[in-house]
Amino acid sequence: MENKTSTLRLIYPQWQGGVVSHWMPDIPADDASRGYYLGAQFLNMLAPESTQTTVEVPVSLDVNDRKEEKGISARRVIVEQTKVALEKLREKNPDRIVTLGGECSVSVVPFSYLAEKYPDDVAVVWIDAHPDVNLPYDDYKGYHAMALTACLGMGDEEIMHTLPGKFDASKALIVGVRSWDKGMKERQEELGIKGLSPMEVADNSSAIMLWLKNTGVSKVVVHFDLDVLDPAEIIAGVGVEPDGMKINEVVRVINDIASEYDLVGLTVAEPMPRIAIKIRNMLHQLPLLK
Repeated sequence: MENKTSTLRLIYPQWQGGVVSHWMPDIPADDASRGYYLGAQFLNMLAPESTQTTVEVPVSLDVNDRKEEKGISARRVIVEQTKVALEKLREKNPDRIVTLGGECSVSVVPFSYLAEKYPDDVAVVWIDAHPDVNLPYDDYKGYHAMALTACLGMGDEEIMHTLPGKFDASKALIVGVRSWDKGMKERQEELGIKGLSPMEVADNSSAIMLWLKNTGVSKVVVHFDLDVLDPAEIIAGVGVEPDGMKINEVVRVINDIASEYDLVGLTVAEPMPRIAIKIRNMLHQLPLLK
């Protein structure tokens, strides 16, 4: 039988959701803030070539356009880019979406689109060092820390009204979590979102597969934040919390899920190419290159 399902590669270099420059004092603040934009371009360049339709969400690079409103830094820009991203998905109407970001909030639009497309039949596996369950009234105002709660239909009223679908918290699992902002471990527990530490998935994926079986779904979306990786092996994101997952463990987990479930969404997020930023800045200081 001919496979008529379509997969869209969504390049979504949104950077405004991350308030991160203070964690990277060795990089100029504006460059650090926009580092996720460059990171998304690198992910697309490094990813395997494919025949997938590729769409890029246009993203503002204005570092001065980050006014905090209603508890979210750069809220106005994020709202606008959310609407544009959803318009592009509506236009293409894909069955599956591979998203290359960008900070963690780049999962919100494609995942909520897929939640609407496959109602009550899709679960979220959020592979991340952090739970991303913040809300706008919390101390930290970066939207990327609110990404999972946004997927659950919780957060800014206008953004929630824009998003087409949402997930029940009982169908969300956080894998590799090991770092929480104040009060976020308690919120994760209050929401009933199960979490698995890196140690619990280091040897095999059985805990994840059992959880998925109990959800009763046939489809899965996976969010892969690069800061889940152990910084002793690689520093690919902003976060450098120790004792993370190894690369081969994350690859195994995602492939194990895809072997038994219909993987309809995959996001790779939070790439922060520190070395590339420094090399670029060096090149901009050399003669004959302009």
